[in-house]
Formats: sequence, C-alpha cells, structure tokens
Amino acid sequence: MYSPSGAVHGNRGGARKPGTIAVEINIKHGDQMPSTHLSLHYHIVFSTKNREPFITTEIRERLHAYIGGIIRDMNGIPESVGGTSDHVHLLIGLKATHRLCDVMSDIKHSSSRWMHESIGMPEFGWQDGYGAFTVSENRRDAVSHYVMNQETHHGTRTFQEEYLEFLRQAGVEYDERYLW
Repeated sequence: MYSPSGAVHGNRGGARKPGTIAVEINIKHGDQMPSTHLSLHYHIVFSTKNREPFITTEIRERLHAYIGGIIRDMNGIPESVGGTSDHVHLLIGLKATHRLCDVMSDIKHSSSRWMHESIGMPEFGWQDGYGAFTVSENRRDAVSHYVMNQETHHGTRTFQEEYLEFLRQAGVEYDERYLW
C-alpha cells in the first residue's frame, strides 16, 4: 500500500493490523483534512414529453432563464442553459450535498408548473428520464459553448443522433428500445 510519504506499508498477501495505515498517516500528517474540495459539473440533457416542439422561440429564452433561477434557488450554479424546441441542455455546478435525481425532479416539476401557469400551456410536460454526464474543468468552456449553440448543432443532426453520441462517448450502456 502507498502512503502520502511514499513509504510502502504492509505486504501483499500478508496479514496487516487493521487501522495501521490510518494511524501512520494521522501521526505524520495530523488530524483529518480540514475541508472538502469539489468540482462537480454536469452536462444534463432532457426532452419534452414525446419530443413535442413545445419550446417555441418566443418562450425559449424565458424558460431557460426560469430554469437557471430554479438551479440558483437550490444553491446550484447554472453555468449554461440552452436547447431547441424539444429539449434542453444544462451545464450546472452542484454541491456534494445535492442529489442529482432530486435536482432534476425539482427542475422538471417547477418548470412544468411555470409553463402551465405562466405561459398557459397545460399540455406541456417533460420526459421521465434524462442524461447526465460529468464535465471536467478543462472541458467546461467547450461544453458551455455547445450548450449555448444548440440551434446550430441541430441544423445537421437530430436530438436522437446527438443523444446516442453522448451515450457512446461516455461509455454508457443502453437498450435503444427504452430510449425513446
């Protein structure tokens, strides 16, 4: 085993006293680490129910701003919000205490209610699922640019083609029978 000092402790296959490493590290490096450091950024993609083109150009900017407000109200960071008439892309920063499934439930529920009540579109809804992909710091600018330029990207390929490519790039296994 490796310790921060570079010393090797224990031996392969041999018995090791439980807690030995923790004790040695604590002796050499003091108590617990004083704080937590995270970089949790997600590229999230989700579609309208049945990929209906509900998100017209007239309301798109307002919907995206509203979704950004939902994320801020949850103490998240809406880095970029974009999309087309039938789906939304988000680049968001979250805390360790956020549960992604709860964040997505809140975003979908609140934005659907807003579309029903403020826009007057009672038939509006989101699909049940979503795609979420982690984004490293060195890719954030490129992903943000991608999110903000959805109209351009979808001039050459469909949402389905785009989504399948995301799944392939991320190494996510899927059964196409359950995607759409």
